[in-house]
Amino acid sequence: MSTATALSLLIVDDDSEFRGLLVRRFAQRGYHVEQAGSGEQALDALQRREFDVALFDMMMPGMSGLALLETLKAQRSECEVIMLTGQATVETAVAAMKAGAYDYLTKPFPLRDLELLVEKARDHHRLAKENQQLRQLLARSQSGPELIGESTAMQEVYRLIERAGPSERAILIQGESGTGKELVARALHRRSPRHDKPMVIINCAALPETLLESELFGHEKGAFTGAVSSKPGLFEVADGGTLFIDEIGEMPGSLQAKLLRVLEDGSLRRIGSIKERRVNVRLLAATNRNLSAEVAAGRFREDLFYRINVMSLELPPLRERGGDIPLLIDHFLGADWEIEDDALTTLERYHWPGNVRQLINALERAKIMADDQFIRRQDLPREVQSREGKPAPAPEPPLGDDLASIERGKVVEVLRRMSGNKTRAAKALGIDRRKLYRLVEKYSIQTAEIRGDSQPSGG
Repeated sequence: MSTATALSLLIVDDDSEFRGLLVRRFAQRGYHVEQAGSGEQALDALQRREFDVALFDMMMPGMSGLALLETLKAQRSECEVIMLTGQATVETAVAAMKAGAYDYLTKPFPLRDLELLVEKARDHHRLAKENQQLRQLLARSQSGPELIGESTAMQEVYRLIERAGPSERAILIQGESGTGKELVARALHRRSPRHDKPMVIINCAALPETLLESELFGHEKGAFTGAVSSKPGLFEVADGGTLFIDEIGEMPGSLQAKLLRVLEDGSLRRIGSIKERRVNVRLLAATNRNLSAEVAAGRFREDLFYRINVMSLELPPLRERGGDIPLLIDHFLGADWEIEDDALTTLERYHWPGNVRQLINALERAKIMADDQFIRRQDLPREVQSREGKPAPAPEPPLGDDLASIERGKVVEVLRRMSGNKTRAAKALGIDRRKLYRLVEKYSIQTAEIRGDSQPSGG
């Protein structure tokens, strides 16, 4: 679709003959055109849909074009408005521009002048929209979801993030698929001196070699078929900030040398260019492969491996994060959802080959299947129900009449009274669900004990 076809235009003028002329002219050019004979009719049209550009006659019976413009801008519309007037004065022009008009034309005027002005207004509208989207993307990239977990394995991850974040050195994040490598990269960026600059993300496994090279290093117009204009690469986009290359183990050997050069001296050339450009980018890389083995097999450059592996951060798989699953479930379900104990036990016993990503998908599936925002075991995916692993051996509960034993007894008592419903039990105890999950884990409180089927050994 051409840019002209994509343009939506609203023409507002009380002169039906002149309005009809403009409608026919722009419709012939492939624009989507709507018309209104008054300011009141225009407001109705503007409430039904968003327009890229609008033409307002300055002087109309009833609501004037200027009043219509002021009303439109008060609604925070992004539509670009061109004012048309047969009585142009400095005062009317200033008033229109102050009210937010893109520009104005004085009648009579050559239609070609109006067409050019509409195209310029359309381009301005699109640029403003793209800038807004980029600002939103940048905001999301710097304030994404936080890592969740209090296990010993995750505490070590947090410690390394705090130590490595402020560094300018490259960091290699390793771990199985779905363990949260991108979240770690975002956390490192937020703790770095570059936190107020962009963080740009690219996944090597998602792109073919030719497109990956263009995305990373950019290209010049005509560099290859389809290169209709010059385009900066992500290294240039991330200049001053952070570039996160996910699945770097999938990068073709031909691009590894080019990447190494950027990391060594900050210089690069776009595809099809002899002009050298300089960038200042901190690199974070991630892989689920064993890069040492890839180097030994000759599939990954040894010099690049040492360049990106100044420091390595290993993310633990979910099956090694004892006690974190209830916290993750509580977070991803949210306060409006509950989960029965059998379902929670099933989720805790599963071995999670897809890690946190698979857990999230399982919960989303369970939400679809569940009734009354209460997840039961039968709502979980079949593979989770049928392939439970063995639960990790629980530590012995505390003994004696000390304060810990008293606290444990109180938690068990309230859970029994609430028939195992952790949401109601947490409210009765005056704590949040996350705190209750931590106490259940701390004191190794089992489902059978809550039901009264058995007592903890030595209790």
